[in-house]
Amino acid sequence: MRLLTARAFWMTSPGIGEIRTERVPDPGPDEVLVRTLHSGVSRGTETLVFQGRVPESQWPSMRAPFQGGDFPAPVKYGYLNVGVVEAGVPELIGKTVFCLFPHQTRYVVPATAVTVVPDGVPAARAVLTGTVETAVNAVWDAAPQIGDRISVVGGGMVGLSVAAVLAGMPGTDVELVDVQNRENEAKKLNVGFAQPAAAQTERDIVIHASATEQGLTTALELLATEGTVVELSWYGDRRIAVPLGEFFHSRRLTIRSSQVGGIAPARRRSYAQRLALALDLLKDPRFDALISGRSGFDELPGVLPRIADGSLPALCHVIDHPAN
Repeated sequence: MRLLTARAFWMTSPGIGEIRTERVPDPGPDEVLVRTLHSGVSRGTETLVFQGRVPESQWPSMRAPFQGGDFPAPVKYGYLNVGVVEAGVPELIGKTVFCLFPHQTRYVVPATAVTVVPDGVPAARAVLTGTVETAVNAVWDAAPQIGDRISVVGGGMVGLSVAAVLAGMPGTDVELVDVQNRENEAKKLNVGFAQPAAAQTERDIVIHASATEQGLTTALELLATEGTVVELSWYGDRRIAVPLGEFFHSRRLTIRSSQVGGIAPARRRSYAQRLALALDLLKDPRFDALISGRSGFDELPGVLPRIADGSLPALCHVIDHPAN
């Protein structure tokens, strides 16, 4: 039996993290040993976790599949991991795979927990799989029709992923709306862009992903009569005012929640099928527009606080792991 160790990033207390050494067991008969190539920092959920802002009522539902520790801290958290299988199930050895695993240089998981990254998807781009999967689920929940006028409010990692997925639908008019200038990213995704004051109105669907109270208000203001806002934002422990007065009832508007943890029964798809679809979509190089920066694994304790407080602007920040 080998004595293999790995290094893992732990959030030791709100706003503070460190790299720890951990023992990695030998893989069992139906397991694989994965050496991480890249992991990704989610600008939204992961920074809320890092800041200790997960409400106690949501601790069970917010657990990541391979989370270590418990909320609020110490906790090993993350879910965007791409690596190469080094040992275990023979047919997977040497394959590049995606797994919902935290930032750790090596790990062992059941073979069913990894998905092979298809040819044509670079390993660094594949860290976006979890976010694109969220976008696919949101589009399924929105159920757009050919020719719909759709706005995406919030040009972060999730909003841009949604816009990219929608842009592939024939006949749809897609506009990204954000208070920041995201014109360059929108152009790379082949969608329109506007800041809120200049955004198109009379929209059939608005997908909201800004995680701000004003963004939700803007989303409602952009809708046509009988239109629907699909709410993707997760606000952590913040209370948000929703403008249900004025035109909300007279225009018969709808707010619908969407969360990647559940698939609408009408879709008749499994989680594995949804994940495979997200990976297939990532063959499109337009998604590189979502990768805003890269750092080495050893830099994580300094990088994550800067992403969380906004001093390091980020969409998806890729963490490059050591070669050995």
